[in-house]
Amino acid sequence: MARLLTGLLVSAVLGTTWPAQGAEAPATPVTTATAATPAQAASLQALIQTCGVCHGANGRSISPTFPNLAAQTAPYIELQLHAFKDQTRADPDAQAYMWGMASQLSDTSISELAAYFAAQPAAEGRAGNATLVAQGKQIFLAGVPQRQIPACSSCHGAEAHGNGPFPRLAGQHAPYLYKQLLVIQSVLRTAPVMHGVIKDLNRDQMQSVVAYLESI
Repeated sequence: MARLLTGLLVSAVLGTTWPAQGAEAPATPVTTATAATPAQAASLQALIQTCGVCHGANGRSISPTFPNLAAQTAPYIELQLHAFKDQTRADPDAQAYMWGMASQLSDTSISELAAYFAAQPAAEGRAGNATLVAQGKQIFLAGVPQRQIPACSSCHGAEAHGNGPFPRLAGQHAPYLYKQLLVIQSVLRTAPVMHGVIKDLNRDQMQSVVAYLESI
């Protein structure tokens, strides 16, 4: 899979158009305002279209396997792309999908991609099980004091819109978020701060939190 996706990236840079999920091209074109020359703008546009194969047009994914990138914080996107590129983010999905992709990116391309996706309109939340959503909202906003688990909102913001290196979680696919909680808790994905926060969170609590986040 990584080899296939790397091939997609190379093809995109060479000028092949690959359809994004749900649309043929991004609604927000790349101009020379975001890239220094027309050639650089075209190269960035090709990279954006390649990202869209999995992450959807303008970063709004229709597959719960792949996260929404639209409206994600630029610093977080940059950090993750660098972690994929230098292979310090080593959870199974990172290895399968992103190591090969990110290996082709320059530091400039990483910054430009981060700025582009951060500027896109966010995906809309999806209504979920009302009981789960209410339980998840309570944990997100207040934590679990009896187990010394702090509120998620203390880092990710009261609206879960993220803050700098702390990612936006609002509107993200619940299955994707749940998988990330599991790989962080099991230290398959290295994230010391998050591991310390969620190490005592049980799976029912995780399911409720991600249901809430997907709904907003």
